[in-house]
Amino acid sequence: MNAINTAGNQSFKSGNMAALSEPLHGTDLSIGNGFEAQSFRAQEVGQLMDPLVMVDHYVMTAPTFGAHPHAGMSAVSLLFEDSEGLFHNRDSLGNDFDLRPGDLYWLKAGSGAVHDESPRVDARTHGLQVFVNVPQAQRFEDPESILVRAEEMPVISTEEYRVKVALGESNGVSGASSPSIQMTILDGAIQPGGRFAYESASNRGIWIQAVVGNLAIDVEGEVRSLNQGEALAVSATRATVIGISNPLNESVHFALFDGEQIDESYVQDGPFVMGSKEEIADIKVAYEAGQLGLIADSS
Repeated sequence: MNAINTAGNQSFKSGNMAALSEPLHGTDLSIGNGFEAQSFRAQEVGQLMDPLVMVDHYVMTAPTFGAHPHAGMSAVSLLFEDSEGLFHNRDSLGNDFDLRPGDLYWLKAGSGAVHDESPRVDARTHGLQVFVNVPQAQRFEDPESILVRAEEMPVISTEEYRVKVALGESNGVSGASSPSIQMTILDGAIQPGGRFAYESASNRGIWIQAVVGNLAIDVEGEVRSLNQGEALAVSATRATVIGISNPLNESVHFALFDGEQIDESYVQDGPFVMGSKEEIADIKVAYEAGQLGLIADSS
């Protein structure tokens, strides 16, 4: 059980400059014979990761987790276009469908939901599994979800880059809206020598992941180099322009998450994110009693 204090984020910022982490390497995570990930956790990154709690950059080739609960947060699955086959998604909200390469699914767990996702036979799922925090006042709202198909995502495209707006808004282009806190999610490719500029609003936490290839990140003149698999966390008090450049001779692939900072302390225990240890204990009791719902049998 991890108690994480993100209150007082202002201490991470200096004047008008955004604060940014050093390149983050994450931790190797292997579960069973079908799940490999580079895992990033807020307790290791600190306040700069707000509003994200966890990011797993993973490849899954076999069922791994089975049906499991969530509460007090959102679980977001972003599948990359190089995934192969179908990713079966079911939950206690009544959803039962396959995610395809490039799709996004956002499960706002709220007061509690049960979720199950696994690759179909011979599938290879490559993507990000992200836990997104919510303000304490929203932890016990009714569960809700949104599915965004790849073909529904608007694309920002030039000779230098191709960026899908999986959620939110970027460069004047708007996609679907989050069912929870306001967030933008981008899935982009940049050609050799190209540069993509992203402008955040104020009071935002931005997460940039180097999925394939290396990136050069420029945040108000402060530059970080990200190697493949690494990530960068940025905390911005005001509107901030972030330049993402490709220094290589081949195309690079990145993902970006930009969300409202929560700036509150919380406790995470596996799939539960709550305001206190007492709330964690209560939600565990509710789950054991079957009060978070059930997943209907799938045909």
